[in-house]
Amino acid sequence: MKKEKGRYLTVEEALDYFNIRSRNTLKRNFISKGLPVIVINGTQRIDKLDADKFMQAHKK
Repeated sequence: MKKEKGRYLTVEEALDYFNIRSRNTLKRNFISKGLPVIVINGTQRIDKLDADKFMQAHKK
């Protein structure tokens, strides 16, 4: 049985969520273009709600 991920994604989970392979792609094409990142004690998390809003905002 596959465990459901929480609301706050690690960078690796975000790569899977966006179906991309590279951290550089995530940084260059998503984060630098406005995808919010939560940083707590040097640990990065991406809120699924923010990820979905980001994708919706870039829909053509």
